[in-house]
Amino acid sequence: MAPYSLLLSLLAFTNSVHGAEWLGEVRQEAGVEYKCKCYSDNACWPSSADWTALNTTVGGVLKRALPPAAVCHSKVSTSANSSTSVYNAAACKNVQANWLNEQWLTDDPIANLWPLYTNNTCLPTDNPSEPCTLGFYGTYVIMATTKEHIKAGIDFARTKNLRLIIRNTGHDFLGRSTGYESLIINTHSFQDATFLKSYSGPGNYTGTAAVVGAGVQGRDLYRKAFAQSPPVVIVGGECPTVGWGGGYIQGGGHGPLTSIYGMGADSILSFEAITVDGKFVTANAKENPDLFWALKGGGPSTFAVVYSLTVKTYPEVPTAGTIVNINSTHTNDTAVFNKGFKIFHNLANHYVEHGMFVYFEQGPGPGRLHIAPFVGPRMDEAKVNEVLKPLFDQLDAAKIPYDKYTRAFPTFFEFYIDMFEDEQPNQNSVVGGRMFTHTDISERGDQVADALTFASMPANDTLGFNVGHIVDPGFGVPVADNAIHPKWRNSSSFVITNIIMNGDESWEVKMEKEKFQTEVVGGALRKAGPDGATYVNEGDLNEPNWQESYWGSNYPRLLELRKKWDPAGVLYTKTTPGTEDWAVIDYGRRLCKKA
Repeated sequence: MAPYSLLLSLLAFTNSVHGAEWLGEVRQEAGVEYKCKCYSDNACWPSSADWTALNTTVGGVLKRALPPAAVCHSKVSTSANSSTSVYNAAACKNVQANWLNEQWLTDDPIANLWPLYTNNTCLPTDNPSEPCTLGFYGTYVIMATTKEHIKAGIDFARTKNLRLIIRNTGHDFLGRSTGYESLIINTHSFQDATFLKSYSGPGNYTGTAAVVGAGVQGRDLYRKAFAQSPPVVIVGGECPTVGWGGGYIQGGGHGPLTSIYGMGADSILSFEAITVDGKFVTANAKENPDLFWALKGGGPSTFAVVYSLTVKTYPEVPTAGTIVNINSTHTNDTAVFNKGFKIFHNLANHYVEHGMFVYFEQGPGPGRLHIAPFVGPRMDEAKVNEVLKPLFDQLDAAKIPYDKYTRAFPTFFEFYIDMFEDEQPNQNSVVGGRMFTHTDISERGDQVADALTFASMPANDTLGFNVGHIVDPGFGVPVADNAIHPKWRNSSSFVITNIIMNGDESWEVKMEKEKFQTEVVGGALRKAGPDGATYVNEGDLNEPNWQESYWGSNYPRLLELRKKWDPAGVLYTKTTPGTEDWAVIDYGRRLCKKA
């Protein structure tokens, strides 16, 4: 079918890893020979009886994976030769009403909040005759409610050589919560959280802690922590719907309290996980310490499947903050706006040296800066105003128009609920990003600001959108024994860049946009911030030298541990340790390993 993808042969071959027969297919693309996972057009694809047996094993929680908008279509093509109908007009209206509702989407069995990597082939519509296919969604999903359900899914995927996706909330910019004809294990129902007055496990820590299920989301965990007596806090993200115990922690995890309490993974005391061999293991300072180290920032869905975590909790802190805007209501003069942005961003080191976290949006396109908010943990309104005085003095001296709003709260939780805004899901963009260090900002601040302004509109026909996080985990936790890139301990600003798309572009155009993001936008960021790095959870899937860029000096050890804990590649997410020889070929469909 694809002009550059030639099917060579269908065969069965034996893989000695785990002593299991590995049925697969050999394909060739761009002159490279690959051994692929099993797909529905292969003889090795599980039979109906196999799927029925799996469903019996998991107690009936195996479901057909259907896109959330399938109910708006009269027919859903589930493979080349079969289709089904789940059309329901009332359910379709509910989908349309909630299409921009993050919580609703994260509660769906398979929805991905960033739909570009689903291939956008089944969207809400008022016309039921519009075509709907699974696109790059999986074929079946296990709605796991017990750890045994997860184990059964892992065992099935391993023995049948299927692509396996671990889906917590689908809150993911890089398409890692979806995969063509995969078996999905949904861990979102693991919602328990138990708070401990004193941790008595391995290591030197004896303070307060919590045991948290992998499916608990950020805002809910903040809420549960605040309900304790006395209230406590955890290090979570700024977005309320992030599945805290999934990819967030396993990628490192930054958030509003990171500058005083470190990255999310810095606070982890223990993991309960299931290995790709289907074994239940504990990973902490005493048991499986190498796995413990790797799971703390070594990459999502990479070494084992986590279903429970034990984490440090911290005392609640008074928090104050400020919201600032510079946009078209203040000026349409691009030079004035750019000067304002440069003043703001060049003070990044100043903000983090006072323990602040700053969330900002730049764009889309030129002339919009929305800082919402500056976060001042352990500060009152007077202290925030004192810290931000250099910013407003410089803006006023340069005659940059803006508006601002400042408030103080007795606790971080009350601040978070009032001052943070929900994101809008179901946007289409190609994502990149860069973390800039103190050195980058102090020595090349103007160049960094110019590169970010360029990223907000990198071409006359191309809009960009930047999501910024001014944060330094090294302020509160200067040293940490985990897999997170050491550059994070000297970070000052981490910015996600987006090349905005419609979502209906051809495959060729998508590839062009990806190349543009990597080479043009990413190239400008790398040039402006050569001392920086990138972040595995929110970066470019085509980042050059990604091993060094994502993990730095930690990568050789991570690669060694991946070969130990998952030598056959049962788990896969692009640009994570040990995936150098793997690729998704055949127009984004088949996961294969170089032969």
